[in-house]
Amino acid sequence: YKDTVIMVFYCQRHCYEKKYSTTVVACKPAKQEIIVNGKKKKIDCYETTFEDTVMFPEGGGQPDDRGSVDGISVLRVLRRGGEAVHYLEKPLEVGAVVTQQIDWKRRHDHMQQHSAQHLITAVADTMYGYATRSWYLGESVSYIELDTEKIPKEEVELLEEAVNQRIRDATPVHIVEYDALDPKLKEIRTRGLPEDIVGPVRVVTIENVDTNMCCGTHVHNLADLQAIKLLYTEKGKSNKTLLYFVAGARVLRYFGECITRETQLTALLHSCPSDHQRLVEKNQKDLKSALKSLKEAMKDLAVSEGQKFLTQNPRPEVYFHHRRDGDMDYLSAIINEINDESVPKVLTLGEDKGPGSLVVHGPPDFVAEVGPRLCEILEGRGGGKSRFTGKVTKLSKRGEAESFVRSLLQNQKK
Repeated sequence: YKDTVIMVFYCQRHCYEKKYSTTVVACKPAKQEIIVNGKKKKIDCYETTFEDTVMFPEGGGQPDDRGSVDGISVLRVLRRGGEAVHYLEKPLEVGAVVTQQIDWKRRHDHMQQHSAQHLITAVADTMYGYATRSWYLGESVSYIELDTEKIPKEEVELLEEAVNQRIRDATPVHIVEYDALDPKLKEIRTRGLPEDIVGPVRVVTIENVDTNMCCGTHVHNLADLQAIKLLYTEKGKSNKTLLYFVAGARVLRYFGECITRETQLTALLHSCPSDHQRLVEKNQKDLKSALKSLKEAMKDLAVSEGQKFLTQNPRPEVYFHHRRDGDMDYLSAIINEINDESVPKVLTLGEDKGPGSLVVHGPPDFVAEVGPRLCEILEGRGGGKSRFTGKVTKLSKRGEAESFVRSLLQNQKK
């Protein structure tokens, strides 16, 4: 087997095939990194190779396929030289004839996005001379990195119309294999062949549009793309521009998500979609004004709280204050109004039984001893010398914290 390995697999020669029977060549225990709930995690699995495969291994900017082999889930498929290495949940017997089955929805989506990228790249280069430097096939939206500082909106619109015209024309897509040493390959656009290439090289041609080396899976005809929507541009690195797009089934899915959000906004704003922007801008302006008024009111309230303490006769030996709402500026305003470092102060913000903020102010010795201890009681973290501030999680223990402070002051009197 190792003497005859090739880089072109069954999946690349038969992009629309969903099942394939083949023989297990090797299978051994392994560990592989996969994404679990959005986080990378190394799991135990079985590294397996076959005589050939219907599953595309990651490469050329295209993610790998998923699927099953005789009902066993395939976690990853990676290329290693001329081999497609499959990582399975369970082991298979070497020499066994098995049936591979791909996740067709995932495969077809990748075919549509990859062929769309070739099309956009070629037309952008032809129309405006914008060369593609790289591309990224994302889970919901993809982008192409173009060698230009910016793309005017008018050019994006004309580019979108041009690529969709090729789709309406039902332009054929051809794939031809060449020997790696064939001189014809020098005439074909590419970003370079991998150093570990084995066997024939695939050349993908969009008729009268583009010819390019590529290892990925592609549609047989641009009509299978249905449509391409160029979404928006974004400034990239080194004076490049990222052009975001969706193609094929993603267009309908993206449109559906937009309609859902539009419907939700219509219900919230009690207005038609054409009035959404005006109403959101009005609400933002009103909110900004309301927040400014609230901040002023909170400052006045803080001043009142400080003055109320100062007018007490006799004054309490320690000032405790808690408020469910407000912010650190509110607590600072109280401290500034009292304006007396000799007064021990313990101030908290947040829901009575939830997380919140803590400020300890007063004599330096008091702050140094009480701040860290209250953080322990209220289960939080903080720091500071003249003014200790912290984030806590158990404001329900305020009573315990207050008892500690009173007990400490009593013991200091003895």
